Amino acid sequence: MLLAEQEEFMLPLSLSANGDIVTVIRVGGNAEGKKHLEDLGFVAGSRVTVISSHQGNIIVNIKDSRLAITSQMAEKIMVQPA
Repeated sequence: MLLAEQEEFMLPLSLSANGDIVTVIRVGGNAEGKKHLEDLGFVAGSRVTVISSHQGNIIVNIKDSRLAITSQMAEKIMVQPA
């Protein structure tokens, strides 16, 4: 799939529902925030399972770890269905 075609189907992780399995396409934001998210495992190609998404926090499984991130952080992570 071409990058332009991938970008047509991207949406922020913050809009994913409980149980969704998605693939990270791109991480945005300022350099410090982007580095922090990448250090947590949110890099292009990573598979993420949304465990819980409510009240401003999102709990995900990524690389055999369970993480909680804020919805503001999740808005910077662009994903598409896996």
